[in-house]
Amino acid sequence: MKKILVYLFSALFISLWFSPSYSQQAESKMNKVNSDNPSILIVYLSRTQNTKAVADMIQQSICGDKVALELVTPYPEHYQTMVEQVRKENQTNALPQLKTRINNISQYDIIFVGFPTWGMQLPPPMKRFFHQYDLLGKTVIPFNTNGGYGIGSSFSTVKSLCQGCRVLTGISFKGGEEKYGKFLVIKDNYAQQIHREVNQWLRGLGFSL
Repeated sequence: MKKILVYLFSALFISLWFSPSYSQQAESKMNKVNSDNPSILIVYLSRTQNTKAVADMIQQSICGDKVALELVTPYPEHYQTMVEQVRKENQTNALPQLKTRINNISQYDIIFVGFPTWGMQLPPPMKRFFHQYDLLGKTVIPFNTNGGYGIGSSFSTVKSLCQGCRVLTGISFKGGEEKYGKFLVIKDNYAQQIHREVNQWLRGLGFSL
């Protein structure tokens, strides 16, 4: 009788584990934040301040420390000149030097990384961040703003540069269009809408708001 019961329980466990709903739930739990009090850092790059606006929302919702990436030599203010410089950097894999220093990065468990889409790629300063800091074993969560053309290859580049990290599902919003003279657009009613979407995203990742 005992052997029959053991067999039945084993069969039930195997069927549950390999059933689509159970395996999806297990995977979902693995891809969520698994600490009630994680140490959170929000790192962002923002030229038109739209990415900064999203970074501010994340901090307002779940606290954490926030750091803006600044360069030793800032990009030119003239838009087309900046675009040409970024294009050359992408072609030659040149990474600009960061003025920002994060000496205590080892104390953080979860790192949000925010950036615009430049040339349909991850901006070179953010690539420098991933090359400069050891994020092994940390949870990394990307967020993005763009001029309407989407994230390009930026999220996949985050995954490729963040070997040994747990990269969770990112989020993206339409921001400014500098080439058309549209700078900070995440404000007023649009900002309220985005903040609601940010909170929904954070809850889906397992954060308690």
